[in-house]
Parts: sequence; C-alpha cells; structure tokens
Amino acid sequence: MTTTEQELQDRIAALEARLAETELRSTRALDRGAVENVFSRYMHYHNAYEDERIIDELWVRKGTPGVRSQYNNNGVYTEWETVMAYHRGRPRPVGKLLLHYTTTPVIEVSADGTTAKGMWLMAGIESGLTDKSEAENVPSFMFSPQEVDGRKVWAHWVWCKYGLDFVKQDGEWRILTFRCYEVARAAYDENWISFASHDRDEFDGKLMYFGHDGKPVFLPPVEGPCVTPSYVYSIDGAQQLVPEPPLPYEQFSDTFA
Repeated sequence: MTTTEQELQDRIAALEARLAETELRSTRALDRGAVENVFSRYMHYHNAYEDERIIDELWVRKGTPGVRSQYNNNGVYTEWETVMAYHRGRPRPVGKLLLHYTTTPVIEVSADGTTAKGMWLMAGIESGLTDKSEAENVPSFMFSPQEVDGRKVWAHWVWCKYGLDFVKQDGEWRILTFRCYEVARAAYDENWISFASHDRDEFDGKLMYFGHDGKPVFLPPVEGPCVTPSYVYSIDGAQQLVPEPPLPYEQFSDTFA
C-alpha cells in the first residue's frame, strides 16, 4: 500500500489544524488563570490598603478607551483619573480591618484572546474605630452599641458581587471596567434584614471609606448615570440575576460591558 503525496499533504494539514486548536485552547486556559490572578491580587492589595499598586499593576493604561467604574446606583465614572481616584491616597488607619474574599468565579476569555470577562461573589468584614467627634457625621445605625477606648465601634458583615472586563495590553491582562454590586450588609450586632430597614441610601451612596480616626471620606461626583443597576437586599424587593454570568464570546463587540 502506498501513500500518495496528496494524502500526506491532507494528513499534515489536519495535524496542523489540530495543533493550532490545541495551542489556542492552551493559551485560553493560561489566560483564564492570569485573569483570575489579576482580580485576586486586586483583593489582596485592597485588603492591605495598597491601592496605589492596583493603579500601577492592574488597571489599563491612561488613555485606554472604554475605562469605567461603578460602585453603587448613583452613577458611573468614565474618566481614567476619576476611576483611579478611588484608589489614590488611601490611608492605613490604626485599628481598621478589611477582609474581603472572593469565590465562585465565572471567567470567559474571548475567542480572539484580546479581552475577558469575570464575575465573582464576595463575602467579608469591614471594621474600625471612630472618634466621637467624627461619629457625629455618621448615621448612628452604622455603629455597634459598645465603645472601645472611648471611641465608637463599626463592625460590618458585607456581601457583594463583582463584574469586571479585562483587556490584554502588552501581553498582560488589565482591568478595563469594574462594577461592585453590594448585595447585603449588616452590623455585627444586627441581622441583615433589620439593618436593611434603615434609610441608608443617602449615606451609603456617597461613602467611599472610613479614614484616620474613622473619618468618613466620600466618593467624587459621578460623571454619568447608572449603567448597571444593582439590587441591594431590601425587605420589599426580590433579588435579580445581575450581572449575568458571562458566556463564551468571539470578541468584545459580541458581548456586554
């Protein structure tokens, strides 16, 4: 039995196609792990108040089109400098503790290998001490009844979803859009149902973090209307599948931001 030249060429072509497909699958698997590492690093840096490293290492370069961040339903930030303002100058207050941990990722890398999408769930604690003079600027329901060292105590459970878009720049995955969807919050001394009954929108919609001495620091003015609404738990509302877990897609124009 002889093998014709055409049969050999066909077999080589088939092997080359299989090799190309295998290489593509391998690259996408590596990319998925790299994307997950980007967001995991984000959380490790954020928990340790190393947010300047988030800017330098994890976000897209200044001038990248499509950059966006949103933290509540008040509106969106669309300019690179105001997106980065969330991370700039964050203090490391004495007695403050953040511990956010993420789980249940759904990550999809585009077929063309240039973008990726990810969704995570987060559970965590946020806590610290506030001087009584600063506590006058904070709603009383934010605090526990106890005092420590003559200061007010705030200690919260918090649960969120995160939805992010990523783009590959110079061979490295970077954050392009960032959305935090708070699902529920509760003071340590109170359950999340009764805590949800407090009128929190005005204060929570502006608060960025508690700084030195527990001083509240507020978000900058938004630059556009809310584009991805979240459904924070309320006693008269129902939860929604927001955001939708990402599905496989060819290129960014085929999906949602």
